[in-house]
Amino acid sequence: MAMTAARRERVRTVVYSLVLLVVCLGAWQALAGAGGKGSKGSGIPGPVAVAQTSWHMLADPFYDRGPNDKGFGLQLGYSLGRLVMGYLAASVVAIMLGVALGSSPALFKAANPFIQILKPISPLAWMPLFLYTIKNAGQAAVLVIFMSSLWPTMANTAFGVASIKKDYLNVSRLLQLSWPRRFFQVILPAAAPAILAGLRISIGSAWVAIVAAEMLIGGTGVGYFVWNEWNNLALNSVIFAILAIGLVGVLLDFGLGRVAKLVAYTE
Repeated sequence: MAMTAARRERVRTVVYSLVLLVVCLGAWQALAGAGGKGSKGSGIPGPVAVAQTSWHMLADPFYDRGPNDKGFGLQLGYSLGRLVMGYLAASVVAIMLGVALGSSPALFKAANPFIQILKPISPLAWMPLFLYTIKNAGQAAVLVIFMSSLWPTMANTAFGVASIKKDYLNVSRLLQLSWPRRFFQVILPAAAPAILAGLRISIGSAWVAIVAAEMLIGGTGVGYFVWNEWNNLALNSVIFAILAIGLVGVLLDFGLGRVAKLVAYTE
């Protein structure tokens, strides 16, 4: 039975991906040099050495032997915990502000100059101020996540609300719906695709920011893990952590992408 065009395209995509993987691994091994054992002072470790380290670290990811010796699973758990707290708080605030800005062109014009000034500021630039005011490194990292997640969701929400058909809002007024019912039954469903697009951008920004913030605050988290392993010249562990950070970022984005598709499918 002849393959359909869609199936041929999928097979071609898989083959291309495998070829790219082999090329990347070959280039990596070539850069690593002969042997690629990754011992201290021997240069960049090769893929075989990193794979061995990865297997060793994943075999017992949740051990705890003191403040500076925790398994990667525990470090990842600390990072994800901070991510969830900061991201959820920012999402609630961003959606509420976005609805307010999108519902009132005059308010949007008044607030826009302040937004344009605050939006380009790197979230890490707020860290010294947060550390000074709350004097807690973990909470300061959560606030960095909050700042990194706020703007994309707020901007997309405002755009989505401003793009809602006026007929929908007029009907809700004719039916004399209360503001909470109008918010949950009209505004949120109509603006959901734009809001989810903002949330998807924000989760990527938040994950990038938490890793950088944890390099500054130390103690726990994948960012601290990377920095501590670098101080120990354990490049195998550093590369493993880099790959794991990328994989977690892909999974987070994939999850929100699936939610966005489900919302679009149900509309």
